[in-house]
Amino acid sequence: MAKVPRSLGARAAAVVAALAFSAPILYHCLSSTTLAFDHFESAKRAILAAVPGRVSPSEQPAPFQCRPHAYTTELVSLDPLVIYIDSFLAPAEITALLAAGEAEFAPSEVVKRGHEQRTADRTSQSAGLPADDATVRCVLGRAEAFMGTLLDGRRGEIGPPQLVRYTAGQRFNVHHDWYDRPQPARRDKRRLGRSWNRVASFFAVLQDGCTGGATHFPYVKARARAPAGISGAQSNGTWYEHEGGGIAFRPVRGNAVFWVNLHANGTGDQRVMHAGLPLEGGLKTAMNIWPRQYYE
Repeated sequence: MAKVPRSLGARAAAVVAALAFSAPILYHCLSSTTLAFDHFESAKRAILAAVPGRVSPSEQPAPFQCRPHAYTTELVSLDPLVIYIDSFLAPAEITALLAAGEAEFAPSEVVKRGHEQRTADRTSQSAGLPADDATVRCVLGRAEAFMGTLLDGRRGEIGPPQLVRYTAGQRFNVHHDWYDRPQPARRDKRRLGRSWNRVASFFAVLQDGCTGGATHFPYVKARARAPAGISGAQSNGTWYEHEGGGIAFRPVRGNAVFWVNLHANGTGDQRVMHAGLPLEGGLKTAMNIWPRQYYE
């Protein structure tokens, strides 16, 4: 066995002795530092928790996921085709859609003589929705799937969606969603030289805290009468036969109405002209979805 020089052994022994002597002091200092750090972290968490509106990382909302969503349908009219969709939108989707469009609301406009302009016929507020928003993409995908072969992927697509909001006294008089003349495709390079029109419409309700404000189709006759015991403009049903003729749909959160705008030859179907009846009070917010059909 190799011998350790006496001088080295003495130095090592001195180091060990010094460590042994100072260990209690070091331990006390380190413990105090750790306790102080723990106290600081606890105080910081308490202060941050008291800040109004602050959300801790553990409480941050999870990213939106487009999940399969079940809904039911009722065939209200076969010709023209009008379908009532129960639970078209999920509660989480409604919250996200409202958040996506809330800052964009402005007075609604209509297209006349090729130009967008305000009119006394439409007194609501409107907001465009971002096409790249995850919730918007999810809902538009559901609308496209709902239409099946009516929306040919080569000749059709879903156009930019829109939120619309009504408050007391606001309305949208009888109108149609299709254009009198097909619109030229200006922004989509793939479809330059082609034109399009709104082949169908979805009107989905996001907020229904209101009285009045039904969507009225004065020229549509229901294929079946409204549910038993429900009649007249004061009905509590989801839709009813309006006293002025045709049918009307009460605003119900999450539910939607779908209808076809165009005849097979591409001309507008006058029977699906409709109106947003005046709100008597409260607030109604809905989503317009307008599928497009392209022409050569």
